[in-house]
Amino acid sequence: MEILYKPWPWYVAGPLIGITVPILLLLGNKKLGISSTLTQICAVCIPATAPSLKYDWRKDSWNLLFVVGVLIGGFLGGYVFANPNPVAISTATIDFLKSHGLNDPQGFMPQELFNWSSLVTLKGLLLMIAGGFMVGFGTRYARGCTSGHGILGLSALQWPSLLATASFFLGGILFSRFVLPYILDL
Repeated sequence: MEILYKPWPWYVAGPLIGITVPILLLLGNKKLGISSTLTQICAVCIPATAPSLKYDWRKDSWNLLFVVGVLIGGFLGGYVFANPNPVAISTATIDFLKSHGLNDPQGFMPQELFNWSSLVTLKGLLLMIAGGFMVGFGTRYARGCTSGHGILGLSALQWPSLLATASFFLGGILFSRFVLPYILDL
């Protein structure tokens, strides 16, 4: 049972994620990705009357179950089998965040930035609302999310997925290097 409470090494978790792609393709030509699920949820909740907006969500209803599984897995991994040790981030990252006014920058999501009360500040608004909008826009513009392009698209040797995945990483690097320091100093 000890394995449930520790992060799995890359050589176990990576192949488990990777084997999902051929299994889905073999079990019915299903494609791994999460961003198209919003279209399905909207089609279920708000049936379109215009012919151009009609979408048959039933043909991909398995994807809704996939999302439910992701939510259950996230809950189990985050609360039931949570690792009691904080996520280790580099001392250089901690020093960088402290130099920009964060007092306790532990883990991937420092509580000083990512909480309900910081949502009403300019810094929180930019990080969570504007950042969420930009992620959503980028997902639609790239015609897929990081999991769809990075896992399914790359394994299928699709050139657009390689370009999209490289762009995701480049955008993250450039943002964290040139934009994030200014937002943190607000």
